[in-house]
This record gives sequence, C-alpha cells and structure tokens, in this order.
Amino acid sequence: MSNEYSPDLITLVDEDDVEHNFEILDTIEYEGKEYLALYPVFDNPEDMVADSGEYYIMEAQDSEDGWELAEVQDDELVDKLADIFEERFAEKFGEE
Repeated sequence: MSNEYSPDLITLVDEDDVEHNFEILDTIEYEGKEYLALYPVFDNPEDMVADSGEYYIMEAQDSEDGWELAEVQDDELVDKLADIFEERFAEKFGEE
C-alpha cells in the first residue's frame, strides 16, 4: 500500500494572462453553492518561505466552458466560509 500524497492542483489565469498554481485544500457546499480553499504552489522554495501562509476562498460558478472560479466579494460570507474551512482543517490536520 502506497502512502504517497498527491495534491489536487489547479492553474488559474489572472486578468493579465499570468498563470498561478494552487493546491485545492478543501471544498465545501454552502447555501447551494460550492466553494474551494486554495493555497498557492511555489516553484521556488524561497518564495514559499516568504509567503504569508494565507489561502484563498473561491466560488465555483457555471460557465459556458463548464465552470470557473470567482473571488468571493462579500466579506461577511468570506469570514463565515473561513470559519467552516478552519474547523474542517482542524478536524483533518489537528489543531496546529
């Protein structure tokens, strides 16, 4: 039995056509919508050390091409979703 970990990765393209890689930490459904917690993936270890350690919460939305991710604009909703994700992270990975 293999204990290898293989993260779920996704590449997003910003408005300047720059690609950014993220690991999908978790997904949840909340009030009929799907949300993803994304953590940046770095090619350079120095960039990873300098990173703030924050993750991003994005909403999965239907589009002509299947689906796309959109930034959650409502700060109150982001706080609620962060609480849910943090609770799930604590269950999966421990309190630290």
